[in-house]
Amino acid sequence: MQKKQKYILNFKEISKKDIAFVGGKNGSLGEIYSQLSAKGISVPNGFALTSAAYWHIIKTNKILPQLEGLFKGLDANNIEQLQKIGKVARSLTLKLNFPEDLKEEIVKSYQDLEKEYGKNCEVAVRSSGVAEDAPNASFAGQFETFLNISGKEQLFSAIIKCLTSNFNDRVIAYRQEKGFPQLKFALSIGIQKMVRSDLASSGIIFTLDTETGFENIISINSIFGVGEMIVKGKITPDQFYVFKPTLKQGYKSIIVKNLGRKNKKYIFAKNSGLKEVAVLPEKQLMFSLEEEDILQLAKWALLIEEHYGSPQDIEWAKDGKTGKLFIVQSRPETIHSQEEQRVHYFQEYKLKTKGPPVLTGIAIGNKIGQGEVKILARVSDISEFRKGDILVTRMTDPDWLPVMRLASGIVTDEGGRLCHAAIVSRELGVPAIVGTKNATKILKNGEMVTIDCASGSEGKIFKGKIPFEVKKYNLKEIPKLKTKIMVNIGAPEIAFKTSFLPQSGVGLAREEFIIAEKIKVHPLALYHFNELKDEKLRKQIERITVEHKNKKEFFIKELAEGVAQISSAFWPKEVIVRFSDFKTNEYRGLIGGKMFEGQEENPMLGFRGASRYLDTDFQPAFQMEIQAIKRCRDIFGLKNISLMVPFCRTPEEGKKVIELVEKFGIKKGEVKIYVMAEIPSNIILADKFLDIFDGMSIGSNDLTQLVLGLDRDNGKIAYIGDERNEAVKHVIKKVIEICKKRKKYIGICGQAPSDFPEFAQFLVEQGIESISLNPDTVIKTIIAIAKE
Repeated sequence: MQKKQKYILNFKEISKKDIAFVGGKNGSLGEIYSQLSAKGISVPNGFALTSAAYWHIIKTNKILPQLEGLFKGLDANNIEQLQKIGKVARSLTLKLNFPEDLKEEIVKSYQDLEKEYGKNCEVAVRSSGVAEDAPNASFAGQFETFLNISGKEQLFSAIIKCLTSNFNDRVIAYRQEKGFPQLKFALSIGIQKMVRSDLASSGIIFTLDTETGFENIISINSIFGVGEMIVKGKITPDQFYVFKPTLKQGYKSIIVKNLGRKNKKYIFAKNSGLKEVAVLPEKQLMFSLEEEDILQLAKWALLIEEHYGSPQDIEWAKDGKTGKLFIVQSRPETIHSQEEQRVHYFQEYKLKTKGPPVLTGIAIGNKIGQGEVKILARVSDISEFRKGDILVTRMTDPDWLPVMRLASGIVTDEGGRLCHAAIVSRELGVPAIVGTKNATKILKNGEMVTIDCASGSEGKIFKGKIPFEVKKYNLKEIPKLKTKIMVNIGAPEIAFKTSFLPQSGVGLAREEFIIAEKIKVHPLALYHFNELKDEKLRKQIERITVEHKNKKEFFIKELAEGVAQISSAFWPKEVIVRFSDFKTNEYRGLIGGKMFEGQEENPMLGFRGASRYLDTDFQPAFQMEIQAIKRCRDIFGLKNISLMVPFCRTPEEGKKVIELVEKFGIKKGEVKIYVMAEIPSNIILADKFLDIFDGMSIGSNDLTQLVLGLDRDNGKIAYIGDERNEAVKHVIKKVIEICKKRKKYIGICGQAPSDFPEFAQFLVEQGIESISLNPDTVIKTIIAIAKE
């Protein structure tokens, strides 16, 4: 008998060539089981009912003519008609009986699993559509899945319920949208031994960044208990980013570890199915995966991706009884894998407002949406929804798909980056903001709102119809320049997206944003935490650093991860990381800052840059900065990081800073160390500075104020502070000449080239090696320079 005629196939018999009769999900499971087990990937065993079995059941029960009559003239956009047809189709399939020959085969296959795993072993029963998980359609979560099923009778019941889910309203609507014929679409049912993840952890892996499509990252999400809790959106999983290129080189390249909000989990219920229970408070503060498990899963994900030759969406589980990891599913990633034009086009959305949002949450996608608010409490209310409305609800599940297709934006109270609303909105290309906590209470039915997912990882909701612009660039048409164009970047969360711009790396990676927005606490308050007497301050710091007993480690981890996100985004291109350049008033504004900072009349000219690092009181903070950079280079393998010293007044200061860097563990010969050219002494004594440093980067903001003798924070004389001033251009021209003569690096990372295209042209004429720009000005500046 030919394979496609068989009713049941064991996983060891299945390969990706069999998708036509076992569907994408089962085809992939069989492929990994049969082809990749030898490479060390563990997959729980199982078997699949083929599409031949599906049609055998349908035809034996003689319901096909009734179904054909039902689906004539279907319009899935007519929600009432859709619900009526779906209800009748499901009532027909729920009454299906198994043909005796098929029933015997199911019993035999289950008994084979019992021999391997024990009497009445628990299995997962999942549907796999024949067109399911094709690269242009995910069907994610639309068919029913039944977990913790044991014994023959439970198995028979679960299979019938799976078959019935082929006619769920959301499935019918999705099939019509994607152009799949309703009654030529069969289901294959996969029966797989369940992993006891209820006693350990489970989650989802993407072999790219889900928001941007950046392909050098493996994103691992993890929770305690059975993985279905992730899609429900009731919790936020732990998230880990592993950097592929240096993982392949043998580095432990877990560049980001974010602790989730895991207060609930699913465990096995007594008879079948799952039961929701609370996670113990002390366990909520623990990561749900050990480092060696994260690295093992990342290596498996790489093998699976390389085997298939495309980005993958993978489900994994850890068995709490054996401590072993398993892959339980892999399918093509369906959003960014379709965006081949992403390589050739760059699209920017920009909202034209400086006002505050009324609400924030987690941004999904990179677009802006507008429409009238429609708050729906239940899926049964979807008939009230109009095309173009903004859907606002507590959380969605697969039954919401028909209305999500009509929305111009989606907002939910609950959920994280992998909840149902996030997954589906990405696929539909609809901007969504999830996890707002109280959108259903703050927003009002009928009011016009604008939702902004284009300004970073935080999604913002504004009242009214706010103007915005969309720019789309064909990257093939962007001219090539002799001068290197680099980017200035401070926020790690925009790094992956920014990497798609035409650029030659990062001319200025600022630590200040990471310290102010991620760490929030003065580094010395963390270093001296155990000595702090202020109980209120101690509690405030405890809340922020809750996952760390060692507060110094909190600073090092957060700074290292922020720098690593930026460096990995542009790898292997150079990323120049500037040491922290907060002024005294800015350090004072951090939590605990007033204990360690005085007040200065003019912080711009005060205790900052090199002189701060050399101060014995501040040196422990500088040492933590060095430890963070060292972690990026030595542990994560990000050797593309170079360093830069800001506000270095004298060559003597420069020498001492480098000695300190070496004392704290980074050797100058192993990494390039530049100095900012932003003080007149840097230009006057350029040769002496270049004896010490590997090159210079012009800081045109500070250089302008110091050449012209003004305080750039003073609004009354701000009009004088123009980098195009003849005196400023004169010193810039001089420093470029000296660096070129010494064959040392010379670039610029100040604001001027971003603001004034003619100033950028002046720099090119002087032969500057690189111009580092704000991301939103890169393309327009390249075009302006090329025209000259």
